[in-house]
Amino acid sequence: MKFNTIIIGGGLSALAAGITLRKAGQQVAIITAGESTLHFNGGSIDLLGYDVKGNAVEQPLQAIAELPETHPYHRVNDVEAKAIEAAALLKEAGCPMTGEANHNHWRLTPIGLTKPTWLTTEGMVTCKEGDRLPWKSVTVVDIIGFLDAPLTFLIDNITKTGVKVERVSISTPQLSAARLSPSEMRATNLAKVLARPGALNSLANALNNLSPKGEVVLLPAVLGLEDPMMTAQLKRQVKHPLAIFATMPPSVPGVCLQNHLRRHFVKLGGTLLTNHTVTDGQLNNGHLAYVKTDRLVEEKLEAENFILATGSFQSRGLRSDYTGITEPIFGLDVNVAEKRSDWTADYVFDDQPYMRFGVKTDDQLHVSKDGHTISNLYAAGAILSGNDPIRQADAEGVALLTGLQAAHNILK
Repeated sequence: MKFNTIIIGGGLSALAAGITLRKAGQQVAIITAGESTLHFNGGSIDLLGYDVKGNAVEQPLQAIAELPETHPYHRVNDVEAKAIEAAALLKEAGCPMTGEANHNHWRLTPIGLTKPTWLTTEGMVTCKEGDRLPWKSVTVVDIIGFLDAPLTFLIDNITKTGVKVERVSISTPQLSAARLSPSEMRATNLAKVLARPGALNSLANALNNLSPKGEVVLLPAVLGLEDPMMTAQLKRQVKHPLAIFATMPPSVPGVCLQNHLRRHFVKLGGTLLTNHTVTDGQLNNGHLAYVKTDRLVEEKLEAENFILATGSFQSRGLRSDYTGITEPIFGLDVNVAEKRSDWTADYVFDDQPYMRFGVKTDDQLHVSKDGHTISNLYAAGAILSGNDPIRQADAEGVALLTGLQAAHNILK
């Protein structure tokens, strides 16, 4: 099989690049081994939440300009333009989100803390200031038997901000039936239950039967696994003001985001090879000719260009053992501390050096092997070196913007 571009990986950077290239008329294939880390996404897209000193960022575009030169954003041409393009791509794919690149807002985490972010799924709790919610009192809905909402932590932390919290319990016939199997009481499973005929009406009736004391009713994110507009539909049916708060992963908004982007890519005419692991490739004089997968052993997947977007350690885009840290498919050059003792800090919450490890690239996002640049293999997303997505809250932004940049570099 031959393509213009083959993308290895199935997360945010791969999908952003794939959609962009396909819209430009290229024949594109995305090869993904399984589900992406979007399943851990709570419904928000971070651009830059914290600076290098750990201070919350209000104006991310301004703060990005002050990041170290090694940060992946410095390989993105016109960050503001790419951020606008990324937001438009998400909207086009059917993922309505709110937010602006020039000014962060704050999102509510599953344990009731607030964090600065760029974009948040419409209908979810957001606030302009980090130390308080936009209400003086809230009513938190406890779905009986639900396992993915740590309400004790959520309520305790919201209360500490001076907001009065009321906790109420609800169920519906459909949710009661699901509760017969405790393993079903997970967010993504309940989203499937609530997508059945009549289930949303039953949930609306249960909420309308409440007499909440809070200014707004907060419901966990258990709606819209396939249809993000279900939340808006429920809001129209419920007589009380309603907002959604994030649950523990796997997250319904994150899975929904992945599903919509993948469907949009396929609808545009892209080829999506799921449950395929790229095992190796043929390199000739600094040029990648083809790759092979574990399920197409005899098939050479050829392309003019390739993008490596396999993620970091969590997604097995990078691997480590006692001898070193490697990129497992091609054996690419990696930016890593030479001494193993320098990979980690002693205290778990300290700055961890390994979080900034990743493949080496030039300014055009070309990777290298044994010091030699591979002219048609680009890298994007979490596999890049130079940023700490946990401490800087920039994971999705780096994924989206470098994915777009890699696509634009190919289209030059």
